[in-house]
Amino acid sequence: TLFHHPLCPRSRYVRLILAEYGMETRLVEERFWERREEFLLLNPAGEIPVAVADGEPAIPGVTIIAEYLQETFGAEHAGDSLMPPRPGQRVEVRRLASWFNDKFYDEVSQPLVTERVFKRYMTKEQGGGPPDTDALRAARHNIRYHLAYIGWLVRTRDWLAGDRLTLADLAAAAHLSTVDYLGEVPWSEDEAAKHWYA
Repeated sequence: TLFHHPLCPRSRYVRLILAEYGMETRLVEERFWERREEFLLLNPAGEIPVAVADGEPAIPGVTIIAEYLQETFGAEHAGDSLMPPRPGQRVEVRRLASWFNDKFYDEVSQPLVTERVFKRYMTKEQGGGPPDTDALRAARHNIRYHLAYIGWLVRTRDWLAGDRLTLADLAAAAHLSTVDYLGEVPWSEDEAAKHWYA
């Protein structure tokens, strides 16, 4: 079971991993801002995504879930694993996955989704209200250098972290797909990034 929100980019990342490994998953939409007691028992931090597997404690957080899925199911897909075989290659995948799940999230996807979507459903006490135009302006500015970075990576490699699809590509795609859904990706600024995403 995955507690998620359809427009949460970190949740999308986990859903992409699950799909790549062909895992059937029960999805439970969580409005994390409501801070439901049952959800807080799974993850006292109150953040999504959270995975629950039979006989295991709740698995909170995007990085922990990705590592868990790689450890438990990635080995079954040796030739199609989303992590490369050598430690140095895995460092690069983890670095880029972190870049998107942390840096891109903080600077672009989280402000855009929160200001344009989540705030509409939140009460004032939960942080709802009109969009913060300064936050939106900053996110729209920041996406440009992230897009240029993606373009540079794919002009020097076949995929973001090397010569094959990895968790790094899924992390970037998850965040971009959320921002693209909102019509906020300036695709005309980098053809290489646009081609990679397509």
